[in-house]
Amino acid sequence: MTQADNEAALMAPWQGRVDNMETGDARRWHQVMRPAFRAEAPGRALLGFCSDAGVARNQGRTGANEGPLALRRQLANQAYHLTAPLYDAGDVVCQGDNLESAQQAFAGQVSELLEQGHRVIGLGGGHEIAFASFSGLLAHAQRQKTMPRLGILNLDAHLDLRQAERASSGTPFRQCAELCQEAGIDFHYTCLGVSRGGNTPALFARAESLGVEWVLDEQCRSLDSPALKAALERLLARVDWLYLTICLDALPAWIAPGVSAPSARGIELSLVEDVIDHLAARVALPVVDVAEFNPSLDIDARTARVAARLVERLAR
Repeated sequence: MTQADNEAALMAPWQGRVDNMETGDARRWHQVMRPAFRAEAPGRALLGFCSDAGVARNQGRTGANEGPLALRRQLANQAYHLTAPLYDAGDVVCQGDNLESAQQAFAGQVSELLEQGHRVIGLGGGHEIAFASFSGLLAHAQRQKTMPRLGILNLDAHLDLRQAERASSGTPFRQCAELCQEAGIDFHYTCLGVSRGGNTPALFARAESLGVEWVLDEQCRSLDSPALKAALERLLARVDWLYLTICLDALPAWIAPGVSAPSARGIELSLVEDVIDHLAARVALPVVDVAEFNPSLDIDARTARVAARLVERLAR
């Protein structure tokens, strides 16, 4: 396949409305998106992780491997209000059950895009994207003259610290803890929106043993909620760079039905947006991602629209 063919395939989802009769700036994302290999300046680089092997291993409902394409199509008509250039870096595709090799490839691309000065926005795919994203961030951090302190903030109904023989969408942050131990750095992980009924006592015990901070969904009402506010302040005091990952099952099922494990309660979309804005004003966010979008389970494109709205906010 020639480079022209590769570019055509990469840009195929980026089609949409063109408002030629407008006198002001009426551009949409599909009109400004460019292939990452043609980047002339640092910007926001989208990188898809087409995988639900981790969801399958975790006994969840598969279909999230189609999430990146569906999300791009939803983003295509998003009005462009940014100042940063937008780039599409393509997809890493998990072939069959080859999750570990796909995570390694994704981490390599994340690290390379960071070296080029981009903020990487991962498009999931199952939440197994988290281990790959953090691995790429750590590799980039280790190449810095002064190693930054790294942290993870996960908005999720699940702690995803499961102990299992094989990696899955339920194990990524336990894997991140092990990776930090191997690298000789502190593991700073905070999870907001945790469902008590969605996590066993064993998982809460593991979180405690690893020094993880979590805030239950019922305690996440606003940025001023005492438990949430305190957890964020403690995390921000400990880190220089933060990896932010949003599992869409943190949102209520009626807002985000297109996920592997819909939430009975969840946290409000407005709070998720407030958290993003709060972090962006306080700390570097080199890598962010949205996970667990499963278009085969979506209703009236509700989850697609929510995910696109969040990606736009993460790109600001």
